[in-house]
Amino acid sequence: MPRRPRDDRRLKTLIAQECARLIVEEGVQNFGAARRKAALRLAIDDRTILPDNVAIEQALLDRQRLFHADRQAIHLRGLRETALDAMRFLARFRPRLVGSVLSGAVGPHASIHLHLFAESPEEITLFLMERHIPFETDEHRLNMASGARVCLPVFRFTAGEARIDLTVFGLLAEREAPLSPVNGRPMRRADPAEVQALLLEPWS
Repeated sequence: MPRRPRDDRRLKTLIAQECARLIVEEGVQNFGAARRKAALRLAIDDRTILPDNVAIEQALLDRQRLFHADRQAIHLRGLRETALDAMRFLARFRPRLVGSVLSGAVGPHASIHLHLFAESPEEITLFLMERHIPFETDEHRLNMASGARVCLPVFRFTAGEARIDLTVFGLLAEREAPLSPVNGRPMRRADPAEVQALLLEPWS
């Protein structure tokens, strides 16, 4: 007997809730990995009923509000304070906060993601080396609204217990935000003043 649409919606909700649990309780790092693990655990082999990233993000926010409200608020505030400190430190590169620390949908092992703008990645290399900041390098592939897919350098370092990822764009790229992996729309970017405003909100 074929499933009814109502059953599919309920299954999607249950899978999204399991994804959120995996992120919060087992430290799964991203939505894609959580979705695959949840489908395996729930013996779901029909990809058409798997939740999208928007549904998983909402389930994560709902779970945090329901089960971990006070602890989550403290954790998120700490990450945003660290992000603001890093943005002030990197002010010459016009940093913008993006991702889960901005949206609030952070798991226990969330990283801080900043977009920087420079003439070349070497500027970031020299800046960090001159200040004796140990770092690692990586690459990040992003989709742009123009349809282009770009591969950008990433500098990664730790501040206290937080990991900070710096994705470096060219100077003109400040005008065009890449597409969000969550909803496919241009990423929301926050400057230091906006992050400061978030910290002034109750339990932000």
